[in-house]
Amino acid sequence: MSNMINTMFDLRLLDDLACKDTVVHRLHPLVKLLTTVIYLIVVVSFDKYEVAGLLPFLFFPVLIINLAELPLVPLVKRMLPAAPLVLGIGILNPVFDHQVFAVGGLTLSMGWITFISVCLKCLLTVFAALLLIATTGMNNLAAALRMLRIPKLFVLQLLLTYRYISVLLEEVSLIWRAYSLRAPGQKGINWKVWGPLIGQLILRTFDRAQRVYQAMCLRGFTGEYNTGSQKRLTLWDLAYLAGWSLFFTLARIYNIPELTGSLLTGVI
Repeated sequence: MSNMINTMFDLRLLDDLACKDTVVHRLHPLVKLLTTVIYLIVVVSFDKYEVAGLLPFLFFPVLIINLAELPLVPLVKRMLPAAPLVLGIGILNPVFDHQVFAVGGLTLSMGWITFISVCLKCLLTVFAALLLIATTGMNNLAAALRMLRIPKLFVLQLLLTYRYISVLLEEVSLIWRAYSLRAPGQKGINWKVWGPLIGQLILRTFDRAQRVYQAMCLRGFTGEYNTGSQKRLTLWDLAYLAGWSLFFTLARIYNIPELTGSLLTGVI
């Protein structure tokens, strides 16, 4: 039960962080969305053997975290669910990639380079997406998507899924509590009752969804999710987008760590 409560708290934490009033939070949602999209495209465009070239892109999340005054540990915890998937994808690279390189007399597979590159790309992209939500909020993000002419059906589906996933967790917690009261001292749920419990969850979900929809209709819902008044673009917003776009472009074209090392060592 405590895990259910913690999960619901974690879902709402990003919305709470989005309510802060910092220089990053005051930026236009469309600008932050476009900046993040450009960042993601540039990061994933790197070659599978590239590691050093990705390091300058750590500057973006580090600076945003400090300017937006976001807690680091909760954001890192939200990245952990993606770790098993990335490890599962990249862990076999050293086996299938037969190219080798020598380091200090040791011969290693180039698959380790691709593995590190995949992990670094995952770290950067997932962290950028979390920062976008934590500094913008889903309502403002939905408004930015509509400004890009994304079909309202997809935007509405995204909003409702994000908002009402906590309602589904509440239904699961109620079923779990009822089962625990009828089976005191038992660890976990007996596999024999998984079918009836899932059936009850589906029926309760349909009933709750119908009540939610009726409540929305009574409040004037007609298929359009209104997010309130829209902010206007300012020169600071455009400067933010242009500045980061320029930095991402230069970091993609030039290997900044390699150039820095060449300047420090005098070897061109």
